[in-house]
Amino acid sequence: MKFTPRTPREGINVSDQHPLAEAATLIIGLTAILVGIVLAVVFFVDLVVLFLSPKVEARLFQDMVVEQLMAAEYETDQAQSLQARVDTLAERWPDNPYQFRAGILAAEQANALALPGGVILVTSALLEQAESENELSFIIGHEIGHFKNRDHIRQLGRAALLGLLAGALLGQNAESLSGNVIGLTMRGFSRSQESDADEFGLQLVYAAYGHVGHSWRFFERIAEQEGELDTFAAFAASHPSPENRIDRLMRQAKNNGWPSDGPVTPLNGSP
Repeated sequence: MKFTPRTPREGINVSDQHPLAEAATLIIGLTAILVGIVLAVVFFVDLVVLFLSPKVEARLFQDMVVEQLMAAEYETDQAQSLQARVDTLAERWPDNPYQFRAGILAAEQANALALPGGVILVTSALLEQAESENELSFIIGHEIGHFKNRDHIRQLGRAALLGLLAGALLGQNAESLSGNVIGLTMRGFSRSQESDADEFGLQLVYAAYGHVGHSWRFFERIAEQEGELDTFAAFAASHPSPENRIDRLMRQAKNNGWPSDGPVTPLNGSP
């Protein structure tokens, strides 16, 4: 049989689809892959958290140099008072598996952090602005709520894995992406995580004081100074709106029959 060469048809290597349609298909496909990867990371981290006990967590992060971050001028009375407040609230959590360490972080912005291993840091700005022990106790209770729900370790795991993935894709140094524990855990929690932590924090405050008066004063102050949020910028950037949080907390107190008024304890006092 004689082979008769034929000229390939014109445009054989050109897609019949419009270039814009091809680009849209490619973008949708890549987006779906990325969403799948993110969901897989979230599922994997949540699965690991089920088997990572607080004791193991503490061992993994016991060498984290938190002391270098703490404000030296607060190492005595105020730091001891903060630790005592954390211990008092932690005692109201019957199943508490953590040995909490509290410290003061020198910063111009009001904020508080829950770090792996049972470390709670409160910024010096927040301490200077707090009007009562009740207000401060709720903020600490909120951070303890993140420990109860293991939000902090989930946040760290997800951020680290996604950071390493981004580093692999972009060719960045893995150490620079995963080495900053505080930077990773400072990334905002979800609204549901914040709401759950608020609920548990208010529960601890009621257990400690017998009322929840002045608990949401910090959020009221943020709402009052909405046009001047420089000192609250870090907190406002990673948390839901203060008005919504106040409404939820008030409803929680009402539904549980917890008094919203009661004696306001000065800082360094005792309930």
